[in-house]
Amino acid sequence: LEVLRITLHNYGKKKKKIILHSLSASLQTELRHRLGATPTEEMNGAGNLMDFLDEPFPDVGTYEDFHTIDWLREKSRDTDRHRKITSKSKESIWELIKSLLDAWSGWVVMLLIGLLSGTLAGVIDLAVDWMTDLKEGVCLSAFWYSHEQCCWTSNETTFDDRDKCPQWQKWAELMTGHAEGAGAYVLNYFLYILWALLFSFLAVSLVRVFAPYACGSGIPEIKTILSGFIIRGYLGKWTLLIKTVTLVLAVSSGLSLGKEGPLVHVACCCGNLFCSLFSKYSKNEGKRREVLSAAAAAGVSVAFGAPIGGVLFSLEEVSYYFPLKTLWRSFFAALVAAFTLRSINPFGNSRLVLFYVEYHTPWYMAELVPFILLGVFGGLWGTLFIRANIAWCRRRKTTQLGKYPVLEVIAVTGITAVLAYPNPYTRRSTSELISELFNDCGALESSQLCDYINNPNMSRPVDDIPDRPAGPGVYNALWQLALALVFKIVITIFTFGMKIPSGLFIPSMAVGAIAGRIVGIAVEQMAYHHHDWIIFKNWCRPGADCVTPGLYAMVGAAACLGGVTRMTVSLVVIMFELTGGLEYIVPLMAAAVTSKWVADAFGKEGIYESHIQLNGYPYLDVRDEFTHRTLATDVMRPRRSEPPLAVLTQDTTTVEDVETLIKDTDYNGFPVVVSRESERLIGFVQRRDLTLAIKNARQKQDGVVSSSVVYFTEDAPQLPASNPQPLKLRRILNLSPFTVTDHTPMETVVDIFRKLGLRQCLVTRSGRLLGIITKKDVLRHMAQMMNQDPESIMFN
Repeated sequence: LEVLRITLHNYGKKKKKIILHSLSASLQTELRHRLGATPTEEMNGAGNLMDFLDEPFPDVGTYEDFHTIDWLREKSRDTDRHRKITSKSKESIWELIKSLLDAWSGWVVMLLIGLLSGTLAGVIDLAVDWMTDLKEGVCLSAFWYSHEQCCWTSNETTFDDRDKCPQWQKWAELMTGHAEGAGAYVLNYFLYILWALLFSFLAVSLVRVFAPYACGSGIPEIKTILSGFIIRGYLGKWTLLIKTVTLVLAVSSGLSLGKEGPLVHVACCCGNLFCSLFSKYSKNEGKRREVLSAAAAAGVSVAFGAPIGGVLFSLEEVSYYFPLKTLWRSFFAALVAAFTLRSINPFGNSRLVLFYVEYHTPWYMAELVPFILLGVFGGLWGTLFIRANIAWCRRRKTTQLGKYPVLEVIAVTGITAVLAYPNPYTRRSTSELISELFNDCGALESSQLCDYINNPNMSRPVDDIPDRPAGPGVYNALWQLALALVFKIVITIFTFGMKIPSGLFIPSMAVGAIAGRIVGIAVEQMAYHHHDWIIFKNWCRPGADCVTPGLYAMVGAAACLGGVTRMTVSLVVIMFELTGGLEYIVPLMAAAVTSKWVADAFGKEGIYESHIQLNGYPYLDVRDEFTHRTLATDVMRPRRSEPPLAVLTQDTTTVEDVETLIKDTDYNGFPVVVSRESERLIGFVQRRDLTLAIKNARQKQDGVVSSSVVYFTEDAPQLPASNPQPLKLRRILNLSPFTVTDHTPMETVVDIFRKLGLRQCLVTRSGRLLGIITKKDVLRHMAQMMNQDPESIMFN
C-alpha cells in the first residue's frame, strides 16, 4: 500500500484512474486511511487524488430533449473551465498555445459560419432564379441559365423587348412552335401549374420523410432555443440539408412565401454544426447560444444583404442573452457572410443589396401624412394577418386537416398557381414584384407602371423627369395591383405555417409595397392635377418632379413588415440597407413606429411570439410586463391538496430509495435536505445527473449495491462495518440553488426567471424548504392571470 501510495502520487490522472478502478473496495478504503495519515504536504496531493476520484461522470450536466437549460449553471461551468485553462497556461508553452487556441476558437467559428451561410445563401438565390423561370420556359443555349442570364449575352435583344431573345423560349413555343395565341397561352398556363405542383410536392415530401423540423420559417423555434430550451435535431445536419433543398423548391413553386426567414434557421444550423467541432461550445449550452445569436445575425445579413440590420435583428428580435462579446462576434459573422455573398454575386448587379433604388428627389414634410397612413395600414394588416393565421393554424392542429399536410400544400399551391398566372404582378416571383414597385420611373424604364403621357416640349435632363399625367398603362397596372393586393392578403394567411419552409418577410413587404405604390401614384396624380391646392402649392410647382411613387412602396413595405413582426430599429436599418435609400430614414421611422403603435393597440404579440404561444413552447418574453399582486407561495408546488415535496436527505438515503424516486416521479431534479424532520436545505441535484451517476457507479465501482447509502456531504456518514460501501455524489450537487422566500412578490420572481434564465427556484422560510417553482409553473401562472388556458404550455 505504501509503494502504491507513492506510485499513485507520481502518476498522471489517466493512470491513476486505471489503477484505482482495478482495486477492491477494501483496498480503496485502506488506501484512503493511509492517505489521510500522511504529512500536510502529502495531504495536498491526496486531496487532489480524492477530488479526481469524485470527478463528474460522462454526460453529467447535459440536458434531456424538450427541457430548459440552467443559465447560471452553464455560466458557472464556463467560468471554472476558463479558470482551469488560465492556470494551466502558466505550466508550459504547449498549454499556453492551447489557451490561445481556446480564446480564438470563437472567432474561428464566426468565420466558418459566415463563409458557409454566405455560400448557401448565394446557391439558394441562384437556384431559385433558375427554377422560378423554369416554370415558364427554358434557355436553349444553356438550360441552367435563368431568363435574365439567357438574354444577357444575346445580340438580338432590343431596348423595347429587352426580356425577349431567341435563346429563351416559352414551353408552348418550344413544343408547338407557336409563341402567341389562345392555344399557346393555355399550354403555358397548364405547364406553369404543373411545375408549381411538382416543386411543392417534392418540398413537402422531403420535409415529411427526412426532416420534419425543416418546415416553417424557424424563427419562433430559434427564439425559443436561444431562450434556453432544448429541441434536439432542430439544428441538426439533416435539417440543414433538407431545409436548403426544400427552401429552393418551395420558393420556386410560386407560393406566397419568402426565403429570408428560413435563411436564419439555415445559418443557425451552420452555427450548431461548427459548435460540435469545439468542446468549448459543444459541452456548454449557454456558450452554444452565444454562437447561435451571432449565426442569426449572419442569416439576416445574407437574406437581405444587410449586415448591420442583421446584428440589430438578432439583438432586438431573436436573442435572449446578448452580451457585448456576442455583439462584436455577430458583427464579424455578418460581415464575413455578406462578403461571401457579394463574392458570389447572385443578383448579377455587382451590389450586395436586394432592391437597390436611386431616387432623384427629396421627400417633403407634407408627405408625412400619407406615410403615417401607410403605417396605420401596416398595423391593421399585421393585426389581421396574425389573428387570421393563428386561427387557421389552430384549426390545422385541432382538426383532421393537420393529418394531411401533403394534400394541404398541393391544394394551396394549385389555387395559388391558378389565380396567380393571369395577373402579371402575381405570376412573377415576389422579389421581382417588390423590385419593380420600388423602382423610380426613369427614361429607361419599360414597365407599364411608368406609362406616363410625355410632354413633347419637355427638354429637361433625364435625371429630373417632372410629374406627368398617367397613361393607360398606369391605370391598367393599378387595377391589376389592386387584385394582386387582395390575392396576397388572403393567400399568405393560408400559406404561412404549412409543412414546408416558409418565410414571412417578403410576402409582408409585397403587401405593403403594392399598397404603397397605389397610394404613391394617387398622391402623384393629385399633385399634378391640383398643384394649386394649398397642400401642394408650397412644394409642388408645375413641371417639377415632386412625388416619387417608389418611395411610397418602400415605406408601405416597411410598415407592413413592422406590423407583422413588431420590429422597429432593426427594421428601419434593414430597409435602408436593403434599398440604399439612406436619406429616407425619417419616413421609414414614421411608418414603422405608427404601424407598431396601431398593431400593439390590438395585441402585444408579433407573429413569432403568437406562434410560440400556439405551439406551447416555454418562452418567457422579456418585453411582457407582469403586474398582478400574487406571491411565490401562491404559485409554488406542492399545493395544499398535493402530496409533499419529493426530496433527498444528505446522508440517509439508499441507492434503492433514489432509484425508486426516479422511477415513480418525472421531476427534473430533487432538493437535498439535512433530514426530513428539519427540512433545512442543502442543495439541488438534477434527475439526469443522479441517473447517470448511479448507473456509472454500479458498472465501475465495486461494493455499490441497492442498500448502499448515498451521501452528499464531504465526509462519509458513520456506518456499521457490515454495511456496503457508501456512494459519494457531492460533485453532482448544486450547493447554491436559487431561493426566494414564500412572501416574495411574483412580479420579482418572474423578473428573476427572465433575467437569470432559471429553470427552477426553491421557496424557503428561515432556511426551511417549503416548495419549488419551475419555469413551467411561472408560465402557467402568467397564462392563468391573463385568462388563458394554463395547460397550453406543452413542454417541460
